Amino acid sequence: MLKAIGISGALVLGAGLLSSCSTAHADVATAGSGQCDVATAAALGGSNAGAKWIAGEGAVPAYCEISATLSPEPGSTIGVVYRLPEGWNGKILGLGGGGWAGNVTLDAAKPGLIAHYATAQTDGGHASAAPFENAWVVEEPKAKDFSWRAIHEMTVAGKTLLTAYYGRGQDKAYFQGCSTGGRMALMEAQRFPADYDAIIAGAPVYTLQTQTSAVFRNNSFAMPSAAIGTDGAAKIAAAALAQCDAKDGVKDGVIADPRACSFDPASVPGLTPEQVKAVRTAYSGVRAADGSWVQWPMSRGGEADWHMFVAVNGDWKEFSNGGGFGGLLPVLFPGSIVDKHALTADQVVQARQSAFARMYEAKDPNLAPFFQRGGKLLMWHGESDPGPSPVGTIDYVEAVRKADAAGAANGLRLFLAPGVDHCGGGPGADQLPLLEQLDSWLTTGKAPETMVATRADGSMVRPLCAWPKVAQFGGSGDPNDPKNYRCIDRAS
Repeated sequence: MLKAIGISGALVLGAGLLSSCSTAHADVATAGSGQCDVATAAALGGSNAGAKWIAGEGAVPAYCEISATLSPEPGSTIGVVYRLPEGWNGKILGLGGGGWAGNVTLDAAKPGLIAHYATAQTDGGHASAAPFENAWVVEEPKAKDFSWRAIHEMTVAGKTLLTAYYGRGQDKAYFQGCSTGGRMALMEAQRFPADYDAIIAGAPVYTLQTQTSAVFRNNSFAMPSAAIGTDGAAKIAAAALAQCDAKDGVKDGVIADPRACSFDPASVPGLTPEQVKAVRTAYSGVRAADGSWVQWPMSRGGEADWHMFVAVNGDWKEFSNGGGFGGLLPVLFPGSIVDKHALTADQVVQARQSAFARMYEAKDPNLAPFFQRGGKLLMWHGESDPGPSPVGTIDYVEAVRKADAAGAANGLRLFLAPGVDHCGGGPGADQLPLLEQLDSWLTTGKAPETMVATRADGSMVRPLCAWPKVAQFGGSGDPNDPKNYRCIDRAS
């Protein structure tokens, strides 16, 4: 998806799909341009403090933009930006980044500002916004800051700033992120359960299995006779849809439950045996000897967009450098020379035992401290994501449920979006009212069991069911009316 929408758009998606759901509270103290000064910014305790008043424009209210550099240890340079709106709703919204970058852009903050949230953002500890340039990982403390510390420091400082600016602290603290932002979200729930009351984690790149999957996929299509190209991928997608699209009761160009689809690419005329093998491997994934994934499975029905993250042309050329894996080689295999084009399953296991992996991966399923505080974790993933696989997110959710069934029952929900690519895009309904649902969950205490997703142009409206249920059309009425669907058990 990153390639299709461009780098700046990717970082907006990394922050997540926001919904303007909250209105300003009449009883909340209102601050204005008089408080927007460097003296107030000094409350952050950082350096390079700056403050400027931004007039409102359109739906965006006037706000104070405060920036600084936080340095929890020598050499640490965590850039932070806070936008504090007039008519504050009493809540702070932390936002995540995308790729190997943070995100301090106004575009990412706008939806939250429109809903009158105070927003908090960080560059993740390094200034570059290039999502797949990550040579800086060899530098400490940059790697530590990006892996887990930057969001925490941003959050703690931001809460202090709210009191200095508005005269009181927040009522609630929310975090939202997708992709890398989804990993940051899970890291907060795992390492710092008191930072946020509720968290949205979309398509989380929470372990290095995302990167190794990208490398293995590229390598599997590298042989000329195995390369399917974009035309071949579209042809395979059409065949998969012809077999499985209508299984949910409506033929709409997406497969509601890809893991229940048994389509075999061998049925597609003209594919070579090597192409069939590569596609089958893409569907099934690859495991190491210890049972861990080295290549997560990809979904049937999403093949037409695989090229966004996979070198389906057989030339190893895709814009993400194996999800940034190439830049990680020095920290994953210190003192060794490893060819990513010949990466083995044993090497993946070795990489995930490295010091960097232990610091970076957000895989701990023990969320009991977060749940015990009443924390809520709303997760979502596009079924046709060609980057991190929804299988990885499902695996994590099931591990959390196994670790703390009662806590997960009250504090965890997962929604899968059929036909949706990485953090958005694709033929499915990719506009999810995530922040609205999260806020309602906290306000009413009632966990969401369904969510209505739409396409931006209004051409598709679909209900999503909380995992493990899936939506099934009743067979009559308007397919764009969510009332004509019911949530059923998955066949898979």
